This record gives sequence, C-alpha cells and structure tokens, in this order.
Amino acid sequence: MKLSSLFRICFEFFKTGLFSVGGGLATLPFLVKISDRYPEWFSHADLANMVAVAESTPGPIGINMSTYAGYFSHGVIGGILTTLSLVFPSFLVVLLVSKIWEKYKKNEKVQKTFSSIRAAAIGLLLSACFSVFVAATFPGTVGVSAISLERFKVTYFMLFIVFFILMNNKKLKKVHPIAYIFIGAVVGIVFSL
Repeated sequence: MKLSSLFRICFEFFKTGLFSVGGGLATLPFLVKISDRYPEWFSHADLANMVAVAESTPGPIGINMSTYAGYFSHGVIGGILTTLSLVFPSFLVVLLVSKIWEKYKKNEKVQKTFSSIRAAAIGLLLSACFSVFVAATFPGTVGVSAISLERFKVTYFMLFIVFFILMNNKKLKKVHPIAYIFIGAVVGIVFSL
C-alpha cells in the first residue's frame, strides 16, 4: 500500500464529507466521481455493492460506505482513515454552525441560502438514486451512457417495482424497512438472481 494513495483516498473522502450536504445518500455522487477518477479503488459495480452493504448494516450510510471503500482499497487502516476523513469535516461544520446559528437563523438571506442548499441536495440525491438504480437493474454497466438492453435484468427491475409499491402502500407503512431488506436477501438467495 502506497502512502500517497492512502493520502489521496483520505483527501477525497474529506472533500466528500465537507460538501455532501443532505446526509449519507448525498455522498453517492461524490463516490461515483471518485470511482470514475480512481477505478483501482472501487468500480461502479463495487459502489452498487457498497450501497447494498451500507443499507443493510446498522449505522449511517455515508460512514458505512466510506469504511467499506477504504477497507476495500487499503485494508483496515484505509477503512479507519477514510471514515475519520468523512466525519471530521461534518464535525467542524456543526461546531461552527452551532456557534452562529442562534444569531442568524431568522436572517432572510440565511433562510434563502438553506433553501437553495436543500434544493441542490435533493438534486444530488435523485441523481445518485438513478445511478444506483442503473447499477442494480443493468449489472455490469459503468455509467448511464453505457446502458444496453442486453444487460437489463427483468427480475431485478420487478423486485424494484414490488418493493417500491410495498413501501408506499398505506396498509404496509408500519412494516419496518429491515423486513424488506431481509425479504430481498432471501429472494436473492433462494432464486439465485
């Protein structure tokens, strides 16, 4: 393991932690860019697997994904350092914002700024969700421009539709998402999709 490579991945996750406004899923567009720039660290397919692992394990998805990516590319030290690199900027920003928030929270310009940040964060999330959808339903596809019907998996798409409908059914709103993750895993194992 080269020290320069470890420094680069930590720096990339530091930038991700600093600018991924909107929570863990907001890290996805940054991770896609990291994968494009440094495919030796993790591919788009690895990224789809990271999302599956991060979504099905306890803890914040962004942290889980940084730990997975760091471990995958640089072992235990990489996992620890990328996790710290992702978390540290948020820690600093929260300290800073908490100091000045009470004074400026009713300021009109501050309110407009946060509204703009929310809109941008939602755009990033939707873009990331689409990238993950493509990676899940078109396995082996690297990027949206490489989508081909030969790679389309009807069974994966049908699982997406079924779970989307179930999650938005009013009668099933009380079913915990863990149940859906477990059912998806069992379906995948039983039918070897």
